[in-house]
Amino acid sequence: MKNVFKKIFDKKNKEKILICEISSNHSNTYITAKKLIIEAIKQKVDLVKFQVYTPNTLTLNCNSREFLIKNKNWKKHKNLYKLFKKSHTPWDWIKKLVKILDKHNISWFASAFDQSSVDFLESLKCKAYKIASAEITDVNLINYIAKKNKPIILSTGMSEEKDLNLAIKTIKKYHSKFAILKCTSKYPASYKDLNLSSIIKIKKKYRCVVGFSDHTLDNLAAYISVVYGSTIVEKHFKLDKDKISTDSHFSSPISSYQKIKKSLNDVNLCIGKENFGFKISTEQKNSRRSIYVSKNIKKNYKITINNIKSVRPGFGLHPKFFNEILGKTVKKNLYYGSPLKIKDINLDD
Repeated sequence: MKNVFKKIFDKKNKEKILICEISSNHSNTYITAKKLIIEAIKQKVDLVKFQVYTPNTLTLNCNSREFLIKNKNWKKHKNLYKLFKKSHTPWDWIKKLVKILDKHNISWFASAFDQSSVDFLESLKCKAYKIASAEITDVNLINYIAKKNKPIILSTGMSEEKDLNLAIKTIKKYHSKFAILKCTSKYPASYKDLNLSSIIKIKKKYRCVVGFSDHTLDNLAAYISVVYGSTIVEKHFKLDKDKISTDSHFSSPISSYQKIKKSLNDVNLCIGKENFGFKISTEQKNSRRSIYVSKNIKKNYKITINNIKSVRPGFGLHPKFFNEILGKTVKKNLYYGSPLKIKDINLDD
């Protein structure tokens, strides 16, 4: 199996990693979940991510105001418990789906939401963990995961800076294999709430791999995040015609995966390196002017405006020397159509 996590933490790696977040895009049936995994395999995704929880590990079955759903896209589920009951991926499904991915050498990992989910993922030989935005204050969970000495990716969507500091301090007690995803925990997220320039600050302060967890309705923000230094982009994906899964309203069609992946790397190519000069190619020199012999010049004869000319291509002396060399003599016979070189001129005349 390809070691995508090694690639993520390799400072020399320039390829952008696109995480295929499965989330709850299974319309509550194993058949749909399996179809999505099969499509992910066809797309040759870098990395599949699951969310491993049960309603009971996340919330209470309660109808008090604090537990009621406020997001209009999920309001039909009434309270948090019912939402998570509908959207969670049964663990026996995950076990089967992981086997399929392993068989096809597709890397995967998961967000763990409590210690029991970590234990379950350990039984499946999970190679890395995600700390979801909402769990970044759960220091006990982070500590439990960090003890496994496996790579950790954290999202910032629901954390203050002090929360992120504590989470990273906790991880560093055991290792430094962590990455941070700038995240806006709105579903969908709007451009004005993204603050992608924060990626620069995160990268500078924590000196780690930084990425972007994208919940917008298109791919513009993902591409812009690369400009700010994002190495990893996480997006939710669904079957192309899925309109009923819990997260389908802000997820991308799985058929678009490779197009998005290519565009992320194309943006990176456009960024290139800091270079205030230009290296001129042979092709470009054909379109530049330089000084050429426009009439045969005999050895020791003078250069005049009648026997040289500034023309294309650009393989002769730079045009800025044109007036400076007028009246100078040449060291050898020069012929029509040949590029004038500094070595051919008696500069002491």
